[in-house]
Amino acid sequence: MEKKLNGQYQQLCRDNPNALVELWSMDEHRLGLKPIQRRIWAEIGENLTADVNWKYEWLWLYGFVAPQSGETYFWILPYVNTELFLRVLEDFAREFGLGKDKQIMLVLDGAGWHVSREITEHLPLGLHLEFMPAYSPELQPAERLWPIVDEPLANRSFTNLAELEEILHTRCQIILQQPELVRGITNFSWWPQSS
Repeated sequence: MEKKLNGQYQQLCRDNPNALVELWSMDEHRLGLKPIQRRIWAEIGENLTADVNWKYEWLWLYGFVAPQSGETYFWILPYVNTELFLRVLEDFAREFGLGKDKQIMLVLDGAGWHVSREITEHLPLGLHLEFMPAYSPELQPAERLWPIVDEPLANRSFTNLAELEEILHTRCQIILQQPELVRGITNFSWWPQSS
């Protein structure tokens, strides 16, 4: 993966010598009313109880990260599909001013809504998709965002998705302001670096 990604990235730089070229990673994270459980400290002999709301209702966090800079970008949506993914990509391209002067190679997994013909036919100008090998989440920098996203959600029970979304929105705003933390957990030693 390292050689292939570095080769593709260097080729994109050579093809666009007058453009700023960046390498980003993207993934989706499913969150819902089924709680995220983590271990906690307790006094010896103390019985702990957990308030659990076992409802199978979900929302999705679309997370983008530039591992070299630690910059992030998030969308919270009710589900994943090709149409929503394309709208998110269009907004991402607008937000970061993609075009002939700025190009982004976006590394993502091979989920069905990522690889559909509709995506490749309508990809925003300046955005280039590069797919990870199958079954390799450990190579995906965006996967490293999810434990820090989950921190304020762990061991909590939410009555509805709106309550969960409010806390998730606040958490994403905090992460946006912590590029050093994000860079520290996502900038793998083998990840191609821009000059």
